[in-house]
Amino acid sequence: FCLFVFCFCFKVRGPPVAGAFKERPTKPTAFRKFYERGDFPIALEHDTKGNKIAWKVEIEKLDYHYYLPLFFDGLTEMTFPYEFFARQGIHDMLEHGGNKILPVIPQLIIPIKNALSLRNRQVICITLKVLQHLVVSADMVGEALVPYYRQILPVLNIFKNMNVNSGDGIDYSQQKRENIGDLIQETLEAFERYGGETAYINIKYMIPTYQSC
Repeated sequence: FCLFVFCFCFKVRGPPVAGAFKERPTKPTAFRKFYERGDFPIALEHDTKGNKIAWKVEIEKLDYHYYLPLFFDGLTEMTFPYEFFARQGIHDMLEHGGNKILPVIPQLIIPIKNALSLRNRQVICITLKVLQHLVVSADMVGEALVPYYRQILPVLNIFKNMNVNSGDGIDYSQQKRENIGDLIQETLEAFERYGGETAYINIKYMIPTYQSC
């Protein structure tokens, strides 16, 4: 019995198997389809700081159940302007969403999982920054994510110890915050900080090497 318990406890999650880091192919996104049809109330605007979204309606008045999951679906996009609109649109909506965000959390899990499951370094880093913003965007959001750690955390466990910048080989990882191992650690700490009493034990179950912040 003791031997069985020992094996069970320490054999559940070994090192990543061969192929675990291999990038998966992308699939057409609903976000791109809706964007190309002109269904989003957005346009591209340039200013001295670069590109930004010009919203044609007040962000606070958007139907978050409809729009926020669609923008999260665009996290797998890697070409301009789709990736820009998806990423920046999410951050804008999280900034202005308030109490509209929490009820939509269950609809965001599959798009988040799909983005992480691509195992594309750039997409993972973008998604991690979105997750960090998500947990602080409204009350109780961090706690609402805890039941979904089983869907969100497995890929983070694979890449947790990878400290390689996700860019084009030029080392601006520190300025752009795209050091994947550090971003994962920051994200897990944010999950623990805002996830309530059970967050740590649930993170530890999925990522045994995680150390509490």
